[in-house]
Amino acid sequence: MNKNKIAAGIREKCGQTVRRFAALLVGALIVGPYLGGSVSAQVNTDAPVKASTHVSEESIMNAKKSLPIHRSVQTASGRISYTEQGTGPVALFVHGVLLNGYLWRHQLADLSDIRRCIAVDLLAHGDTEIAPDQDVSVTANAKMLKEFLDALKIDQVDLVGNDSGGGIAQIFAALYPERVRSLTLTDCDTHDNWPPEAFKPFLAMAAAGGLRGTLEAMLSDKSVYRSPQALGPAYEHPEQVSDDTIEQYLRPFVRTDQRTRDLQRFLAAFDNQHTLAIEARLKTLEAPTLIVWGTDDVYFDVKWSHWLADNIPGTRRRVEFKGARVFFPEERWEEFNKELRAHWQAAQQKATS
Repeated sequence: MNKNKIAAGIREKCGQTVRRFAALLVGALIVGPYLGGSVSAQVNTDAPVKASTHVSEESIMNAKKSLPIHRSVQTASGRISYTEQGTGPVALFVHGVLLNGYLWRHQLADLSDIRRCIAVDLLAHGDTEIAPDQDVSVTANAKMLKEFLDALKIDQVDLVGNDSGGGIAQIFAALYPERVRSLTLTDCDTHDNWPPEAFKPFLAMAAAGGLRGTLEAMLSDKSVYRSPQALGPAYEHPEQVSDDTIEQYLRPFVRTDQRTRDLQRFLAAFDNQHTLAIEARLKTLEAPTLIVWGTDDVYFDVKWSHWLADNIPGTRRRVEFKGARVFFPEERWEEFNKELRAHWQAAQQKATS
């Protein structure tokens, strides 16, 4: 055997070892239910387009207005990426860790008839661009949202948050209550219940330097992402998560070494002192608040929906989705969107009465 064949054999064995190690990290550390990825929000083309021989110019213009548009805006925290769709009062959607604005594609498409829907990519997520030393904590993200709205000259929003994005939404609402027309919280970081115990092994793995290898393993084998040992428990039907969706969520984190490091810093900054620090202000929040919770979430127990309802005086309604899990805004979007419509309409009626 010549030296070239020996070298090639060694490289192949090393590659196999790395792939096995990364896959084992995913399974052993139970990274799934918090692994949501975060990529630039993309245009949703799932809905069928009906052809017609009688299409007015007005209909064409309305159809064009309804398309999602991907944009970015410069702020003091960085160039913030976002997707928007529709016109009218602004609804701002905030995703959680390892996710991005793509999570809210069904909300943008379905609710754009009554709202200018905006899904933002958080610091260290999606297509948002930041400096290597930019603070990426949840409080920094809440302050970024204010900068973002200021840059777009938006005074008030109907704020919607999921997962750690729900924690960020709470902080934003507590710090800037005058900017919140209404608030909707889904399964999310609450009080001192974060990071959840089941997510701590993932944080330890990331701190030890295994983050990039784990992300690459899930991207190279999408079935790992959907498995019970990985993302499966975050969904009611993980088998229905498409390869494209997984790419949308995870690919941005491995585009450059800096993006991976930014995500690692985001994870390292997890500390429930951020939510505890605004608790007193949260308890004075009068913005009309809707709380929607999945009953089958192993990370955020239903009891935390009761805690929020009991501690936010503006709470108008608390809803449970039986069997739903943390990413239900994506899976059960029709049911969730009905709640959002009703909530926004009730809040608007009260404001004008």
